[in-house]
Amino acid sequence: MADKLIIFDTTLRDGEQSPGASMRKEEKIRIARQLERMKVDVIEAGFAASSHGDFDAIQTIASQVKDSVVCSLARANNKDITCAAEALKPAGHFRIHTFIATSALHMEKKLRMTPKQVYEQARLAVRFARRFTDDIEFSSEDGSRSDIDFLCRVLEVVIKEGATTINIPDTVGYAVPDGYAALIRGIRERIPNSDKAVFSVHCHNDLGMAVANSLAAVRLGGARQIECTVNGLGERAGNTALEEVVMAVKTRRDYFGLEVRIDTTQIVPTSKLVSQTTGFVVQPNKAVVGANAFAHTSGIHQDGVLKARDTYEIMRAEDVGWNANKIVLGKLSGRNAFKQRLQELRVVLDSEAELNSAFARFKELADRKAEIFDEDILSILSQEANAVLDHETYRFVSLSQHSETGERPPAKVVFAINGSETIGEAYGNGPVDATLHAIESRINSGAELILYSVNAITTGTQAQGEVTVRLSKAGRIVNGVGTDLDIVAASAKAYIAALNKLSSSSERLNPQCS
Repeated sequence: MADKLIIFDTTLRDGEQSPGASMRKEEKIRIARQLERMKVDVIEAGFAASSHGDFDAIQTIASQVKDSVVCSLARANNKDITCAAEALKPAGHFRIHTFIATSALHMEKKLRMTPKQVYEQARLAVRFARRFTDDIEFSSEDGSRSDIDFLCRVLEVVIKEGATTINIPDTVGYAVPDGYAALIRGIRERIPNSDKAVFSVHCHNDLGMAVANSLAAVRLGGARQIECTVNGLGERAGNTALEEVVMAVKTRRDYFGLEVRIDTTQIVPTSKLVSQTTGFVVQPNKAVVGANAFAHTSGIHQDGVLKARDTYEIMRAEDVGWNANKIVLGKLSGRNAFKQRLQELRVVLDSEAELNSAFARFKELADRKAEIFDEDILSILSQEANAVLDHETYRFVSLSQHSETGERPPAKVVFAINGSETIGEAYGNGPVDATLHAIESRINSGAELILYSVNAITTGTQAQGEVTVRLSKAGRIVNGVGTDLDIVAASAKAYIAALNKLSSSSERLNPQCS
């Protein structure tokens, strides 16, 4: 029987550290439930000590997720560990993930601690965590740049104190595959009690080698857990992409000889949910989940695929969740057809009321757009989920704007502030500029617009536009996403969504870790 590779997903913790990717509690819960549906082994739900909002989200996820281990990050101190244990208490099975830096650079410049102090703090942190659970993961931050003698001493003692998973992160994406694999293998060979723990890898993508480093550590170094995120989301250049390591191990089982528990048909739905929630668009040529991942343009390729798929396809699109059913819905489609399409998309709604509400939005869109594609349906569901958030300060109502060549266009936006409707009016250099100025004329947020991006959800002139807006204010960066057939209305919705996140009272501490 092949060894099992543990998939540890940190989209909700490390992925959320991407500038603007911070998620609200309801969004984190929705993604956590989808990760459970995908059969992720371990879900790192957040960093409980970072904020009340993160603590609350972890606690709720811990109470709802039953089929995956729920994990919280904690610095190597009693306060953080206690906070993590308290948040995770409702879970059937939970893990405390504690960490401290072990590289000379981090110890001297960041922690301002001696190696002896770091050694002792790591040891005591794991001992303290054992009071709450037998499932303890220890991470040596900046492990790939640490002195191997010191690193081995630390890892040996934390295993002795009860750590059951040992993570050696490539925190800054500095490693290369052969060297990283040799590091993991060397550590396992040198530590006398290494057989008492599962070795894990957590790689960043600064040099574009996160997936390669992770797989090398598994194949050549003996690691049996990969820490990763959906779509490779993460700070700087991102993390190891879950979908890539899973499909590499599945497709090349002959090479890796490993089994993963993941339900691969949930990969694309999960990718789309994370993209729509965070506002980070998946590039078209992204492996596995990109729009072009299974597209063939070359005549030679098309001819080969038509004759035998495996001439140019090493995996099937439907195996990762791309829908092979190309029947398009429209305004004459009924509730049963809509429900059937949701099942084909592997979307699960919690109640009949949610289904009815989503169907109503579908019919509304179908009255305006002749053909409804799968991407439209997923967008509807994302909008539906955001509509139920109970703490939105601002809500888009309607807009009118006029654009004429050679003239500055005016815009009038109607929106609600804490339930009371107001009207903003302004001129701009274009219809979008005028619309956003009209909103600001009533709010005066003082935020800086640092990104404005437009993406067509489907093809054709009737496609819905998906707009992502990124705002920055007082060190906080947030993303807002809006969709509509009218790109100006989509822009207004995205801007208001971003303003709602800025107005949220929850604050996050995003440490540079793992």
